[in-house]
Amino acid sequence: AGKEVHVKKLPRRKAYKGLEGLIKATYNAMFTYIVRRVNICIAPKQEKIGRRFSMVQASYIGVLDIFGFESFTNNSLEQLCINYCNEALQQQFNLFVFKNEQIEYEREGIQWSYIEFPDNQ
Repeated sequence: AGKEVHVKKLPRRKAYKGLEGLIKATYNAMFTYIVRRVNICIAPKQEKIGRRFSMVQASYIGVLDIFGFESFTNNSLEQLCINYCNEALQQQFNLFVFKNEQIEYEREGIQWSYIEFPDNQ
């Protein structure tokens, strides 16, 4: 407490694991803070309609990924990372299945119908 300083020597591997834990905790705290602030900004507001007050939903945030549309009451940093990875995998799939195959077909002179697909990059 106060101005005390404690030093503990650790093997490199243990120190690195501690650093990883600190980084994860920091990102998680930042993510939670940002989500809380966004939720406050988009929370339903009371609005007077005539003589009554009514709750009006201003807006909301949902996530659209390769598995469909998700709208969570509570979200976490882990869920955001999962969604990000899913999107990266979908882009990789699109690249190899659609883009590269169609380039190969053109190069080999194969007749086919061009496939249009959304590219979210």
